[in-house]
Amino acid sequence: MSGLLCIHGHFYQPPREDPWLQCILPEGTAAPAVNWNRRILDESYAPLAFARRLDDQGRIMEIVNCYEWMNFNVGPTLLSWLERRAPQVYARMLEADRRSLERWGHGNAMAQVYHHAILPLASNQDRRLEIAWALDDFEARFRRRAEGLWLSEAAVDTSTLEIMAEMGLRFTILAPHQAEAVAEPGGEWRAVNEGGVDVRRPYRVELPSGRDISVFFYNGPLSQAVAFEGLLADGERFWNRLSSQGAGGLLSLGTDGETYGHHFRFGEMALAYVLEQARNGREGWSLTNYSAYLAANPPAQRVRLREATSWSCAHGVERWRSDCGCTDGGHPGYNQRWRGPLRDGLNAIKSELDRHYYEAGAALFREPEKALLAYGLFLAHGVESQEFQRQQFNAGLSLEKVEICWNLLEMQRFGLAMFASCAWFFDDLARVEPRNALAFCLRAMECCRNAGGPDLEPLLLEHLRQARPNDERYVDGVDLYGREVRSRRQTPARLVALGLMQLRAKGELPEPGGEAVTQWIGAQVSVARSGRGREEPNAELAGTALVRFRHAGMVPGEARRCLWRWRDADMQDFFAGELAVDCGQGEETVRPRELHWKMRQETVLEALERMGRKDRALLESQTREARLFLEYRAHQNTPQLAPLWAARWPALVVALAWQGIGADIPDFVNYLREVGAHHPARTWLEQRFGREMFDRLSSGSMDKGELLEMLARCKKAGLQLDLWGVQNYVWEQGLHRVDAALAEAVSIRR
Repeated sequence: MSGLLCIHGHFYQPPREDPWLQCILPEGTAAPAVNWNRRILDESYAPLAFARRLDDQGRIMEIVNCYEWMNFNVGPTLLSWLERRAPQVYARMLEADRRSLERWGHGNAMAQVYHHAILPLASNQDRRLEIAWALDDFEARFRRRAEGLWLSEAAVDTSTLEIMAEMGLRFTILAPHQAEAVAEPGGEWRAVNEGGVDVRRPYRVELPSGRDISVFFYNGPLSQAVAFEGLLADGERFWNRLSSQGAGGLLSLGTDGETYGHHFRFGEMALAYVLEQARNGREGWSLTNYSAYLAANPPAQRVRLREATSWSCAHGVERWRSDCGCTDGGHPGYNQRWRGPLRDGLNAIKSELDRHYYEAGAALFREPEKALLAYGLFLAHGVESQEFQRQQFNAGLSLEKVEICWNLLEMQRFGLAMFASCAWFFDDLARVEPRNALAFCLRAMECCRNAGGPDLEPLLLEHLRQARPNDERYVDGVDLYGREVRSRRQTPARLVALGLMQLRAKGELPEPGGEAVTQWIGAQVSVARSGRGREEPNAELAGTALVRFRHAGMVPGEARRCLWRWRDADMQDFFAGELAVDCGQGEETVRPRELHWKMRQETVLEALERMGRKDRALLESQTREARLFLEYRAHQNTPQLAPLWAARWPALVVALAWQGIGADIPDFVNYLREVGAHHPARTWLEQRFGREMFDRLSSGSMDKGELLEMLARCKKAGLQLDLWGVQNYVWEQGLHRVDAALAEAVSIRR
């Protein structure tokens, strides 16, 4: 048997950013990671970029960039986060597309609907924006125009395909049950069910406009087996299942990218194994991607699709607007009657936002529709703000009018973000995804008011009164909105309070007469403290602040000058007291303890980070003192010193591992190993040492000899280091090929 294999991964995370700060605040359910993006990065996105293939002794035979050998799409909002927070993984994705383009003439990467909205439920304007912004974002990142587009949840209808074809897209990928009928060239239509579609070939969809677009149907049973039948537990079993398929045509799988590593631990290793078998031509198989296959095999057969269907709802697209019964199964007794009111409420708000955009924008933009379409390229950093403003804004606008223009565009951006599909996908209105959608709605309505528009909140609340969460803590959607969403709103006064809290937590609160800055992607607070000299610890703090929000995280908005007084501030408790803040519209009282819990937790994390830095300095000091324990080696008596050593075990390990102190004293080394086997600081030290070794290697401040010495001493201390980054560096630099000792030390086969 032989054929061409294409495994597709759909990589996406819901937009989790706070709409005001435009960064992700802590998410408690993601522990031990600080948020879900970080957790899934560690479990899936990064392992796929550096997937291990091991020999029978557990040594690394190869580190594979799986993105280079699989078809994939990554959501623009996730790519933006990866670019900032995981540049190494982001670079591997871009590199993978370049290499596949060189190899096959067509890249592995596909575009994805910008905000992962269900396009058959969107207005025509919103469909165009979601697709146009996605294509501009893709081109800005991958330096080529996308050939294919992944539709959110594979939700499709004719109107969506028309826009895709108009914008030059060649194909999309769907589930086999979305095909209604097929026909040979010039032949009659033949009705098909899910099992009656030949998924080994592409099909042509003929559109009413006279255009056409191609469709691939992934292999449904095999894709389901990867997702739900444990195929990723064994790479050879995975390969045998794939290679047992009939010869000829294209064997393609459609899977969530997070399946590899996040849903199934070490799933990326099983995938790397399968990709390696096909790369080496085992049993006549080889790899390709959808674009390359389509170029070599233009579709001959036609297909007619079932309108408004998706890959994850048996009822079409009802999962995103009605109580159709499709959920994740987490709470069998829950209903989803809240879906309709939420959809209707957001649709009503979006209609009003659109109306205000075109009414207000007519006198501000050269062409309002063109400006809105072009905003996607600006968001992708494809054009500078001044150039965008010159191209799209009317000439001669006052600063006030320019600010209104930016607010109108941001209003539309947040208005689109509130329709991300995850808000309806699960089983309760009280989940984080619907709350995030409502937070984006709140921000969009705020931008509308800032741009001279009406207050739309009463309209939203009319619909939310009809929505009943399953969580009994909330009476209705209005109650949920008031308690969980409105409290997230960042007024200038709240931002001043949050900025002061974080400066206090980081130990950077300015002295009287001094200044300090706290900034996020979407906002900045410059704080000046009044007075002279050092004040009493619990004296009232006061000063001024300059607050700016940044449109799209890039363009500074109007500056707000505020006066602040922190009454009853306790320098030992950054949540104590209350802040009186006046930003020109009367004094507002902000109580730090009443800010949204995510903002308070962010402050606590800043404090913990500061404590960690202090702990590290203390640890280094204790390490120097640890020499005293080892000075009289001839008279050393481990039982007598054990109580003292136990309290300073981390410092003693640092002394041994990083400075070599005591490495030649067997009793000392044995004691460290014995105590360290169950010491609570062990995992922390193992992670820290691994990261520091990687940082020193990559910065050039550590050579191979020093690395080998430190690895040997860490092993003596009983530490099992996290060498993931070190192994990646050694592999990429090819150091394992020229240094057998180094290869052995980091478990890489030469």
